[in-house]
Amino acid sequence: MEIRSLSKAEAFTTKDGSTIRELLGLPTSSARNQSLAEATLPPGGATQRHHHRETEEIYYVVEGSGEIEIDGERALVGPGDAILILPGAWHEIRADTAGTLRFLCCCAPPYRHEDTFFA
Repeated sequence: MEIRSLSKAEAFTTKDGSTIRELLGLPTSSARNQSLAEATLPPGGATQRHHHRETEEIYYVVEGSGEIEIDGERALVGPGDAILILPGAWHEIRADTAGTLRFLCCCAPPYRHEDTFFA
C-alpha cells in the first residue's frame, strides 16, 4: 500500500513554469502508468503554452479560478471543474488576479519534462 501526504511532497517548477508537488509518479512511487500532482499558480500567473506528444492530462480545480486555453478555445474554470487535455493539444492555464489557482494534475503516461514541447 502506498499513501503519500501532500504536506510531505517537495515542490518543484515544471518545464511549463507551474509549481507542482508530485504525490504519486515515477520518481516518488511505484506508479508506472500515471502520475498525480498538485499544481499552483500565483495570482495572475500562467503556465507557458505547450503540448505533450504522449501524455493525456486531466486538471481538476480545487481552489481559485482562472482561464484555460486548449487549441485556441478558452473557458473560465473554478473549483470542481475537470478539464481534459488530449495528447498533442496546445494548452495553457492562467490564474485570475484575485487569488492563487490550485489544481490537481493527473497524467498518463506519467509526467516527464522530456514530453513537454513549446512553439
